[in-house]
Amino acid sequence: MELTKEMILDKTHRGLTIYSHILRHFYPDQTVIRLVGRKCETTRNPFRNDRHSLVIEEVDNCFQHSDQEDQGFSGDAFDFASLLFKVQDNELLETINEKLSLRIGENPWKRNDLPDIEVVKYEPPQRPVLPKFSYFKAPVTNTNPLKEVTLLDAYHAIKYEFQENTSKLRSIKEVKAARKFKAASFDYVTFSGIFTSRNDKALQKHSGLLALDFDHVEDLPSLRQSLIDDPYFDTEILFTSPSGDGLKWIISIDITQNTHQEWFAAIRNYISQTYQLEIDNAGKDVSRACFLPNDPDIFLHPKYRH
Repeated sequence: MELTKEMILDKTHRGLTIYSHILRHFYPDQTVIRLVGRKCETTRNPFRNDRHSLVIEEVDNCFQHSDQEDQGFSGDAFDFASLLFKVQDNELLETINEKLSLRIGENPWKRNDLPDIEVVKYEPPQRPVLPKFSYFKAPVTNTNPLKEVTLLDAYHAIKYEFQENTSKLRSIKEVKAARKFKAASFDYVTFSGIFTSRNDKALQKHSGLLALDFDHVEDLPSLRQSLIDDPYFDTEILFTSPSGDGLKWIISIDITQNTHQEWFAAIRNYISQTYQLEIDNAGKDVSRACFLPNDPDIFLHPKYRH
């Protein structure tokens, strides 16, 4: 197919793009054209010693140029392009088509400039299965679950809810009064599974999670980071306990390999040997209640953030 000027003009905003391309060739880091109506503001002329005298305006549906200081310097976009490319006629049109990547006359479905790639079937990333467990409304004497929730549900609840109860609990200095308030006021979950009632014998399905309590910790930030970095156990979520001086460490266990109680005994021994700390022995109960406080800095395993 033979190129024509009209084809070029249709692809270059009636020639304005040609002017812009050429001026950017000379002044790559500057704004080369400011269009006001059908006339551009006066700009620099690279073919007349960079004087600020070049006028570009639309005349008869095509952009043309002139020079305020040189009456002999005038023409259309093609004349301007020939000053840079040093060619004329069909060779000029082909050069403009190539240099401005207009692709006039090319098959739009065939791109010789693209590398060969191997076409493979897209496999979406596998999202981790969210563990589910039972959620109970306060008080702790209520043993009938309200609903089933996921690990993400618990994460968002702890991160964004329960501020009032948590602040009030931590303001209570007398130990018995604090325990009484917590038991009466805090919702709780059974991280280790789904239950028809909060009782080990009422377990319907184990979640594959084990909740471990660290009480009265002297250096919470240090222990928190150590548990997150533990080389043997994946931290699913980790948060500060309602009292504010302990941690709740929720980890994954493979319940097909050992029982809940066997896992607890082995991990309790591991923690004692590795961290020289004792954990709450109540974690051995599958139906162990875990109160939900507010912790804006709760840790969530990165695999759940995708």
